[in-house]
Amino acid sequence: MKRSTKISTTIITFFLIIIIVVVGRTMIGNHFKKKFSKRPPPGIIVKEVVNKSFSENIGSFGTAVSKRSESFRIKRDNLISELILKDYVKKGDLIVKLKDKNIIAPFDGVLGYRGITGDILGSDNSIIITLDDNSIIYSDLKIPETFASFIKKGLPITAKFSGNKNKTYSGKVYAVSSRINAETRSLLTRVVIENKNSELIPGSLLEVIINYNERNSLGIPDTSIMIEGNKIYVYKISKDNIANKTEIKIGIRADGFIEVVSGLTEGETIVAEGLKKVRPKGKIKPIKK
Repeated sequence: MKRSTKISTTIITFFLIIIIVVVGRTMIGNHFKKKFSKRPPPGIIVKEVVNKSFSENIGSFGTAVSKRSESFRIKRDNLISELILKDYVKKGDLIVKLKDKNIIAPFDGVLGYRGITGDILGSDNSIIITLDDNSIIYSDLKIPETFASFIKKGLPITAKFSGNKNKTYSGKVYAVSSRINAETRSLLTRVVIENKNSELIPGSLLEVIINYNERNSLGIPDTSIMIEGNKIYVYKISKDNIANKTEIKIGIRADGFIEVVSGLTEGETIVAEGLKKVRPKGKIKPIKK
């Protein structure tokens, strides 16, 4: 064999070996890439679209006032014995026996002291006793005139006070003034709250929420939405667990839920938490809490 032919054969063989090695490594790499790149779909918390009650609300503050209250002034020198008051009396019960008369409870209520007054020498001191019927509490609110058209007698309200911040008390709008106050530009509104256990104390500051425009609407968790510009999206889950990015229209927020105006129907499943793990048209493993 001529020398030139041997050299050509060697070069061709060398390049063939390189090509075989490169192709072989590529095929092996692709094989293992496919084998190990198949990750299981992520576990994602999902919720169903449900019907919920939503309402607009107005917040205000007012002072708690007893349903009925009465005061009794007693001269110290008119007492027969040391004054000891009961915590609670019923109508007709004896409150205190005096030298010239007895004081009888005109209605059920809680007894207490309002204050002590007297002259400089202290020889004519008198004690003022209060009797409060706290079974029902009233409170007057000043509602801004911008809400005047929404305020009506009978609207439901909720109230809280600093003495028990964890408890909410229910009530309703009892009365609404017939005119706007020209100085404060507000509408005087009285609310009434049942106070069976006398937990609300007269004189305390109440934080009151008036609910209006109540309605039943579709609701989803507020953690399920994505905001992109002026559009709102959710991931709607198909029967084969595929996440489809879906545009929706929303209303108000209430108790961790968002009102859905359009884009979803009751019973559909959406991603509730873990939006960052989801890819559009990607498969997920639904987790229902």
